[in-house]
Amino acid sequence: QVQLVESGGGLVQAGGSLRLSCAASGRTFSSYAMGWFRQAAGKEREFVAGISWSGDSPYYADSVKGRFTISRDNAKNTLYLQMNSLKPEDTALYYCAKDVRTVSSWSYDYWGQGTQVTVSS
Repeated sequence: QVQLVESGGGLVQAGGSLRLSCAASGRTFSSYAMGWFRQAAGKEREFVAGISWSGDSPYYADSVKGRFTISRDNAKNTLYLQMNSLKPEDTALYYCAKDVRTVSSWSYDYWGQGTQVTVSS
């Protein structure tokens, strides 16, 4: 059983920055790839960024590439998402999720409850 708890969301002006964290319980965090997703009101959930178990080769949705950075600290069982140059269209509920494999398989078996990010214009 894995529990994921996101934090760090809030209200920020356009052009600002936020850093999201995802704290994972259990000993298996370091063995699996992880991802960040978001869901805006009235829209489907979409992929934001992913990272392998080792932290190598992060990958991003085109909409956030160059502005967001995903990272992880396996010693702290924590996943991060640094978000810079935020835009109003980044407003959404942000979730972290655990992949079923060490590298991305696009199959996630555990999800957090989400943290709200609101970007004002």
